[in-house]
Amino acid sequence: MPIDRAAIEKYSPYRVFTAERWAQFRDDTPLTLNEDEVRRLRSLNDPIDLDEVRKIYLSLSRLLSAHVEASQLLFRQRQVFFNGGDVVKTPFIIGIAGSVAVGKSTTARVLKELLQRWPSSPRVALVTTDGFLFPNEVLRNQNLMERKGFPESYDVGALLRFLSAIKSGEPQVQAPLYSHLTYDVLPDGFVTIDRPDILIFEGINVLQTRDLPKDGKIVPFISDFFDFSIYVDAEEALIHQWYIDRFMRLRETAFRNPESFFHRYSQLSEDAARAIAEGLWANINLRNLHENILPTRPRADLILRKGADHLVEQVSLRKL
Repeated sequence: MPIDRAAIEKYSPYRVFTAERWAQFRDDTPLTLNEDEVRRLRSLNDPIDLDEVRKIYLSLSRLLSAHVEASQLLFRQRQVFFNGGDVVKTPFIIGIAGSVAVGKSTTARVLKELLQRWPSSPRVALVTTDGFLFPNEVLRNQNLMERKGFPESYDVGALLRFLSAIKSGEPQVQAPLYSHLTYDVLPDGFVTIDRPDILIFEGINVLQTRDLPKDGKIVPFISDFFDFSIYVDAEEALIHQWYIDRFMRLRETAFRNPESFFHRYSQLSEDAARAIAEGLWANINLRNLHENILPTRPRADLILRKGADHLVEQVSLRKL
């Protein structure tokens, strides 16, 4: 039976735009980044350039500006509602989700730079969920090293306490840091987040849900603290290829460092290293994508869909 695309579009909760159509919503939003800055912000094997920033991210920046302004207006209206009572203005939180190797980190960094260069000069912070992983020692003791990145490998309590403190307007909130060199949480590494205007919270499972309690008690999800959420998407075959390509590039660069957790892979032949990468993809990352990450895509407010060139070709925005 053929797919009725007209019916799908009619009943979809999203409005879908081509990259070219989306670019028209930029209006007069100024381009505040230069080519060198974009080159510094992009991740390994990510070809984002100034043209992509103009086409996709300036319109997205304008949209987010509208959401932040609406949030600020609602805050002022609540102050009136509470007769000027003690109401604390809290940060606007943007969640960014998606598979490994799809380009979440680049999206997060570019948005951070664009948002903090608005005329109002808001303070924008960026935190990733990597630091909230359990330390490798804990994962080994619980036989979870092969499920690192799966929901159960994160300290969900710490995640919720952090976001709760941020959303409560608390000052000097600490977030743990992660080292991709040692592939582990830094024991004494923290970044302090001090009441920013906007917080970008990036990670593969930030839109994850879990079973609801039968007694109806409150069980918060990470996404309950978000004001806006983005899912970076691509065809599975493309993400697979990007993951393998990145692994092979790292084998020639970062993995060469003797202190790298993956240093042993740099000593293997190209064929042997590729076989390792394929195994890591199939046994860990693909399973996580199927079981935990991809099912959260429909929960996002906006979906950035990338094509074979790693550039955004389609934008889906949830209807109001």
